[in-house]
Amino acid sequence: MKKQKKRKLDYVVISDVHLGTYGCRAKELLSYLKTIQPNVLILNGDIIDIWQFNKRYFPKSHMSVIKHITSLLSKGTEVYYITGNHDEMLRKFKGFQLGNFKILNKLIINLDCKKAWIFHGDVFDVTMQHSKWLAKLGGKGYDLLILINTFINWISSLFGKGKLSLSKKIKNSVKSAVKFINNFELIASDIAIENNYDYVICGHIHQPEIREIENNKGKTVYLNSGDWIENLTSLEYSNKKWRLYEYSKDKLAQKNEEYQKKQKTNSLKKEDTTNFIFDELLKEFDIQKPLK
Repeated sequence: MKKQKKRKLDYVVISDVHLGTYGCRAKELLSYLKTIQPNVLILNGDIIDIWQFNKRYFPKSHMSVIKHITSLLSKGTEVYYITGNHDEMLRKFKGFQLGNFKILNKLIINLDCKKAWIFHGDVFDVTMQHSKWLAKLGGKGYDLLILINTFINWISSLFGKGKLSLSKKIKNSVKSAVKFINNFELIASDIAIENNYDYVICGHIHQPEIREIENNKGKTVYLNSGDWIENLTSLEYSNKKWRLYEYSKDKLAQKNEEYQKKQKTNSLKKEDTTNFIFDELLKEFDIQKPLK
């Protein structure tokens, strides 16, 4: 595969990756990151899921995402880590800076004479404010739902059927969930208008969106970067414009992922061949294979 030219971007906003959970789509995220060259990368909360962190489950693909972000730092990309509820433990390190890397609770930036207010969004979540234990329990249930969903999709693929997202279907069909999302967007936008912010950028609710919201005091552009569990989306800013990136529409990133899979398969095949030759040599010289 020929080395592809990376897309140069001014800003990229990613949120709700949930590294360390079964639902995290780290391989797809890594494929996407390898196709872009951002001047500024904003990690808008819930990147590492500290709530559900388990030292027995942190695959290589998840670690590869962290390594790649570190490599971006060495290439001059500024990286802002804005804390969310699932990585709230990092809030005690607010203001920490090391080279191009900085940990914050919120970020205000100027974009071509316009102001953008960026924060995770959990501050508007009533469950987070009053019943954190319930939110954490919900996180566990969500992870279990993802596991069940994975099994169902495996069965579905055997019968040649398409993939199904149970959690997305539930969120889109439950009226209270739809109402919560609408309220979240309106509250964030009202505060942004009150403070004369041209853009308000959030994560948290896993609902990618770009839309202008207006009230009797003015208007703002509400943006949500979505997530890397179900929607596989991010926000990109270049040429004085925001756009919503969708992995499902990115053929280059998907091609990159397929290439990585083939490389891994070939590597495993090579390893199997080496083991076979080694076993045959042991037989030839009548040597017993050492126990592992």
